[in-house]
Amino acid sequence: MSTDSPEKSNRQLRIGFLGPAGTFSEQVILRQADLAQAELVAYPLMTDVLFAVAEGEIDQGVVPVENAIEGTVNAIVDTMAFDVDVLIQREMLEPVSLNLLVQPGASIDQVTRLISIPVASSQCRTWLRDHLPSVEYVAANSNAQAAELAAAAQDPTVAALANARAAELYGLELAAAEIEDHPENSTRFVLVSRSGVPAPTGQDKTSIVVYQRADTPGSLLRILQEFAARSINLSLLLSRPTKTSLGEYCFMLDLEGHIADPIVADCLRSLRSHQANVKFLGSYPAATAAAPAAREQNQSDNNKAEAWLDAYIQQIGS
Repeated sequence: MSTDSPEKSNRQLRIGFLGPAGTFSEQVILRQADLAQAELVAYPLMTDVLFAVAEGEIDQGVVPVENAIEGTVNAIVDTMAFDVDVLIQREMLEPVSLNLLVQPGASIDQVTRLISIPVASSQCRTWLRDHLPSVEYVAANSNAQAAELAAAAQDPTVAALANARAAELYGLELAAAEIEDHPENSTRFVLVSRSGVPAPTGQDKTSIVVYQRADTPGSLLRILQEFAARSINLSLLLSRPTKTSLGEYCFMLDLEGHIADPIVADCLRSLRSHQANVKFLGSYPAATAAAPAAREQNQSDNNKAEAWLDAYIQQIGS
């Protein structure tokens, strides 16, 4: 249920993203018909978006949480786990294709400096090693900022790693296209707000953070057994340091299902009561259709096992 006031509902929605214009964060927003109609507000850091949502500066924010090549975005995961209280409203998958952007007329052979966010250059290691082995790396806060800085340099020796839209926005050319190491690269983004849980769709995901009450042998196993006993599939299990002392970890989990599903609700209730402290990050529509199929297969396997066992139980005493 939305807690928005009538005044808020009568004005344009404000959605924050990692800026400047031309980032993948902005690109994924523009692909969503409803979000593209909002007032888009750019922030210099990904974590700034989360704080802006939590503090009421904007209504919603879009942030990346996981990349197919580099894994989870730890700064976002940690901020959601420890620093802000926001709820995920939906997830979105965005294909990630990276290009070498240069000044008009410049060539790859001229490039001696490359502006990039570290995660982008990591995704292009093989191409960069083969074509620009001696290049000097300059860090940027986003791929769009990298393109903006490269354009402002007006220097044929300076290049940037970014998407094709950033090249158009900042007047650069693609010296090499789609240079990422893995062609199926994509990033998972989430839309967050201060409150509200979307209604179940039958194709949902729930995200939580689990804090162990005691780091004892078998404690993680006992947590995972809560899900296994109910045939709830986990699509993500990530350990993160709690920032309190060395060796203390919490776990971020994505599970298939919605908090409104009785079996998921029962699992979270038991987990909270008996095993660990839990922070709820949201139940929201999943971006893929795999969740229902996996859950159905799990249930089918359980039914077959139950029938197999019952066949022998029926023979007791006969």
